[in-house]
Amino acid sequence: MKTFAPALPLTLLLGACSLAPAYVQPAAPVPQSWPQGDAYLAQSEAALPSYSYTDVFKDARLQRLIALALANNRDLRVAAANLAEARAQVRVTRAAQFPEVAVGGSASIDNDGAKNYALQGGISAFELDLFGRLRNATAAQRDTALASEASARAVRLGLVADLASAWATYASDKDLLAIAQDTAESAQRSVELTKLRLDGGVAPRTDLRQAEQVLATAQGDLAQQKAALAEDVNLMRLLAGAEVDPALLPGGLQEVLGSVETLPAGTGSEILLRRPDVVEAEYALRSANANIGVARAELFPKITLTGLLGFASDALGSLFKSGSFFANAGADASYAIFDGGAARGNVAVSEARKDAAVATYEKAIQTAFREVSDALATYGTIADRQKAAAQNTEAAADTARLTDARYRGGIDSFLNSLDAQRSLYNARQAEVAITLIAVQNRITLYRVLGGDRELAGAQPSGS
Repeated sequence: MKTFAPALPLTLLLGACSLAPAYVQPAAPVPQSWPQGDAYLAQSEAALPSYSYTDVFKDARLQRLIALALANNRDLRVAAANLAEARAQVRVTRAAQFPEVAVGGSASIDNDGAKNYALQGGISAFELDLFGRLRNATAAQRDTALASEASARAVRLGLVADLASAWATYASDKDLLAIAQDTAESAQRSVELTKLRLDGGVAPRTDLRQAEQVLATAQGDLAQQKAALAEDVNLMRLLAGAEVDPALLPGGLQEVLGSVETLPAGTGSEILLRRPDVVEAEYALRSANANIGVARAELFPKITLTGLLGFASDALGSLFKSGSFFANAGADASYAIFDGGAARGNVAVSEARKDAAVATYEKAIQTAFREVSDALATYGTIADRQKAAAQNTEAAADTARLTDARYRGGIDSFLNSLDAQRSLYNARQAEVAITLIAVQNRITLYRVLGGDRELAGAQPSGS
């Protein structure tokens, strides 16, 4: 047993050696502040506050729907299972750093009737981690698990944003359905009026056919919007992973717009480092960095320890007496004198993978910066677009009233009245579309800024 005493402090001493490069977080390849100009509003000087999806999506119906999705969505379950697998794999990899101790017993009778009993335990091929190969392999696997955790948070963030977007789209389609219904009813009245004028000999047949065209168009849009509403519910059912209670659906887009809060972007682009996809990319980079240490350690000899101790006797009753104890220990060293350059090639492979991971990490930040900048550009101009759309609808409605009155008075042709009706129909649809863009922009800001604090977590450089 004394043979093993010097090995323990030697293992601890040599285990501190690591051939992995010191990790340095790459500088973010984006400006420190958001873009400035006519398309952007002045940003708040306050740092982005802590928030959750319940602070952004205020409507209790949407909150209940999101909670249902977080409990039942299958993509989220897959992400959770992948995360559990990655965490378990860390334990598997880490186990190689410790000796495997096994015990066993045996009893036998030979041809002469002699009995033999043995009880033994030992350490089998315990590798001294002289150059940090096993430790770096564990670190690489741990960072891979943390990247999987960030990936799971990204799935959850996307789920919340996608469900909120589908909920808003349903409200938009419901408004468009109401507009189509109004237009179809108005067109039906025009057809009836024009037919009476035709029968009275004061209107040509072309007026009736043109009125029927407007009616057919509105009826086609009506059928299309009914299908769109059904598809919206189907999407929400898929995202929620369960049946959607109709009571949780919105009545219209205006109530949705009033229930979705706008997030400030903060003063610096460093907040992008908390986005789950950026966190995932940096942990992947850390893992690649640790794998360089694993590959470098393969260039050096491996030393393993073996040991065996136990009791052996030809009589069971005397198995544990002093004369039956035995122990032995040994050490093996192995080193490939010639491997055709495979070991050095593996080092080059690991270094190239790290370079790729650096580029992936930097691109993740650049992509995030672009997405936030685009969302801020829309946010900075959407109010003007909403105002213009509302004014256009108001003007189109007034024009439709005036031209209809002029037609009934015999001043204008029916074609002018039809053009005014079409313009009003298009203006109302455009106003709904702009309002939906405004809602989607707020949801996009929630997504691209990293979502909930509890979803994004702390950036890896602080861990």
